[in-house]
Amino acid sequence: MIKDFKAFLNQGNVMGLAVGVIIGAAFGTIVKSLTDDVLMPFIGFVTGGGVDFTNQYLVLSGSEKVTAGMTLAAAKATGANVMALGSFVTAVINFTLLAFVVFLLVRQASKFIKPAEAAGPTEIDLLTEIRDELKKK
Repeated sequence: MIKDFKAFLNQGNVMGLAVGVIIGAAFGTIVKSLTDDVLMPFIGFVTGGGVDFTNQYLVLSGSEKVTAGMTLAAAKATGANVMALGSFVTAVINFTLLAFVVFLLVRQASKFIKPAEAAGPTEIDLLTEIRDELKKK
């Protein structure tokens, strides 16, 4: 079983997948920071004079516990049932940015990968050609 496991790990697909997952996780962290620390504050400033999307929420029940200006974390801590709309908007922007960057990477990679050469004639085609040539003589 150990030998089979080592053979499995040494396959190119498994190692490539592992590297892809690790790089993807690190890249996801970079995109999240770009969204949370750069884009969302700018978008909040443009749309409403410094609105922080992460603290935008809608109270569904337990509104008597929530006071105006309370952060999302504080509203949740009171036990109120809140819908975190700002967190959702941030997650959608994160996903869109990540998907766009992955699209650009795949697009660039496809330019570097040469298309597979056309397959040559099959064995039957070659034998048929040889037969036809022998018949001519």
